[in-house]
Order: sequence, then C-alpha cells, then structure tokens
Amino acid sequence: MNTIERKIHKIDASDQAYGRLASQIAIILRGKNKPEFLPHIDGGDIVEVNNIEKMSFSGKKLLQKKYFHYSGFLSGLKTKRMSEIFSKDPGEILRRAVKQMLPPTKLRDAQMKRLIIR
Repeated sequence: MNTIERKIHKIDASDQAYGRLASQIAIILRGKNKPEFLPHIDGGDIVEVNNIEKMSFSGKKLLQKKYFHYSGFLSGLKTKRMSEIFSKDPGEILRRAVKQMLPPTKLRDAQMKRLIIR
C-alpha cells in the first residue's frame, strides 16, 4: 500500500482576490494537482496561508455580500455582512469559501483540517 506524501504549500494572500485564492487552495487540499489523483482517496497536501488581512475584494463585496445561518426554528434565519465577519476573523471568510468549493463528502472535514490560516 502506498503512503501519501503531504507537502506544505505556503501561500501569501496579500493583494489576491479571495475567490481565486480559495479555488487554488481547494485544488491543493483535494490533491487534484497531483498526477495520482483519485476522487475517493484523500491525497491532498497541507496549505498554510499568511497575510490574510491583506486579501483584496472586488467591487462592493464587503458591504453587499451576506452570509446566512439558519437555526432550524421559525424565523431563525440570521444574516451577517461580509465586513462584520472580516473585522472579527479575516480567516473565516476564506475558510467558508474553501469549504464550499470542496465536495460535500466524508473527506471534506479531514481536508479542511489541513488548511492553516495565520
């Protein structure tokens, strides 16, 4: 049985668009950049992201984009603006974007644990 060799990819997020950065990270976490990629095997690498607070956003995303959370109760839909989340924890925006770009399988939680945001 082959063992999976995981490399550490260090990415500088300063002046990069957050969507393009998230798609790059999702590809590396999933292992699609390797020639031995198989969709049912978690063969991705570790990704370390620095300077997350210097990430760039196009247009009026910080003011207009909203994130939704539903509690399960009647009228339990909560909304938050992207600017509110970015001011509290800038890494949370990138974490959410990467999570939504990964396929919703059993492997996603393990792949998300390999994303290190500093």
